[in-house]
Amino acid sequence: MIQLLTDSAADLTAQELQALQITVIPLGVHFGADAYLDGRTLDRPTFYRLLQSSAVFPTTSQPSPADFESCFSAARAKGDDVVAVLLSSALSGTFQGACIAREMMDPEDAAHIHLVDSLSATVGERFLLLHAAALRDRGASAAEIAAELTELRRRITIWASVDTLEYLCKGGRLSRTAAGVGSLAKVKPIITLTREGRVAVQKKCIGKSRCMSEITALTEKRRLDPSHPVFGLYSFDAHNCSALAGRLAACGFSIAPDHYLEIGPTIGAHIGPHAYGVAYIAADE
Repeated sequence: MIQLLTDSAADLTAQELQALQITVIPLGVHFGADAYLDGRTLDRPTFYRLLQSSAVFPTTSQPSPADFESCFSAARAKGDDVVAVLLSSALSGTFQGACIAREMMDPEDAAHIHLVDSLSATVGERFLLLHAAALRDRGASAAEIAAELTELRRRITIWASVDTLEYLCKGGRLSRTAAGVGSLAKVKPIITLTREGRVAVQKKCIGKSRCMSEITALTEKRRLDPSHPVFGLYSFDAHNCSALAGRLAACGFSIAPDHYLEIGPTIGAHIGPHAYGVAYIAADE
């Protein structure tokens, strides 16, 4: 058997985790001295309420190597292989913690633990996990799944607008230099994740309408692979996501109503409320 494992940054619901038979390890979310576990002691409505009412910026903390080692050992005790799809190593130490946990294991067991750095987050991890579950159900080996995910991850494409770059800067995911004038109120930055798994400002636009037009143009330029779904993503408020989906639909990019995904606490802590965007697998280049 193959056990799929991920972290809470993947933003899979409890129902999805159960249906896909995926185990999740939560990251910590902190508002000052108040500590929570994403998806366990902190749900999305509570998180966004705290995000907008708290006087302090939230921070996140990665799982410990011991958390991973416990999951790995439990899987090996049942004779299972593990494929773990984890948050970009350029954004978090989560992947490194899993590497340390594997190194702590007996070499024979460690050989059955396959770690995939998603070089992405939220829906990017979701794409890889959906594909991993499909491959597992078709009888692929853990090594085959990990190899295919490593190839697929380079085609994950996310274009998103954040209301402000302040959260990314305060959380250390973007430098003040890179943010530049993106901190001005009317400037709406478009962000993406690079092939190295880092946050980058793709463009800065004046006004929301212009921003949506630019995201649509970027999506048209880097065409999608129709064999994979297209997702809209948002933090807290789906209104902008719906408006963007309307523009994309006019250009032939359809987002199904059940493919609007609310970003959870782990990533929401670093982008803030009112972000929105589109995510897809690009056609092979």
